[in-house]
Parts: sequence; C-alpha cells; structure tokens
Amino acid sequence: MTRLSHLNAKGEARMVDVTDKAVTQRTARAEGFVAMAPATLALIDTGEAKKGDVLAAARIAGIMAAKKTHELIPLCHPLALSKATVDFETSHAPAGIRVTAEVKVAGPTGVEMEALTAVAVACLTIYDMLKAADKAMTLGDIRLVEKTGGRSGTYRAADPVGR
Repeated sequence: MTRLSHLNAKGEARMVDVTDKAVTQRTARAEGFVAMAPATLALIDTGEAKKGDVLAAARIAGIMAAKKTHELIPLCHPLALSKATVDFETSHAPAGIRVTAEVKVAGPTGVEMEALTAVAVACLTIYDMLKAADKAMTLGDIRLVEKTGGRSGTYRAADPVGR
C-alpha cells in the first residue's frame, strides 16, 4: 500500500508541503446523480418548484463550494481556481438530475477535491430546493470522472455499467 501523504512518520495528520512541486495546468471533472420521483423532476422541467430556480441555485452553490473546499475538507490547500463550472442533465429513466463539475487551476496541487465538493454541494442544494415535494430523493454515484496535470498525469474513470 502507498504511504498516505497526509500522515507524517508518526501517523499524525499534516498538510502536505507542495512548495517544491511544479506549477502545472490541472483539471478535474466529477459527477453525481440526484434520483427523484418523476413528478419532482417535472417541477424542475416546468419551473414550478416553490423555492424558485432549482438548477440556478444548485449551480451557484456548487461553484461557491469549489472555491471554499479548503474551508470544508481538512488539510486541503486553498487554491486560486481559474475555472469552476457546474452543469446538469435531466434523466427521465431513471428520473433525476446528473450533476457534473469541471475545475481548473495552474498550481502545485490538483483540484479533484474541488470538483467533487462542487458536485456534492450542488446535489445537496437540489435536495434542499425540492425536499418539500420529495423527501425520498437520493444522492449518489458521486465520483471523479477525470483529472489531468501533475506528476501522476491523467486519470479517466471507466464508464459505469448501464451508461
């Protein structure tokens, strides 16, 4: 097993020193899915959700979360992001919303956590905006889809079965 970089020789948590790492262009894409009843999805499609524009609120929340990841996840570095987007794709079978985020930075450390955090918070916001209509919604399949840059190079996740 690879030694975890966030632990020192005594096993104590620490922030990784990235001082000597090369500044490179780094990107990360992540995705997740909010499953819901077809009637709940119709509220988004028709713009009739009582709290307002569900996807606009979720997009802003996701972008804000990417920018604040270092405040939410212990030991993450604060990064000056150059791009953070959150996009949505509706699905009718199964009913729900696929959430994707892309984050970019020129820096010494990657942006995987920022992309994953953007997706997670966007999914949570969709739930919050619609929970009065459907408390049975589920959030799932949050994963890193792709990352580029840095010493470890490019990573692309295999497509899950059924997609």
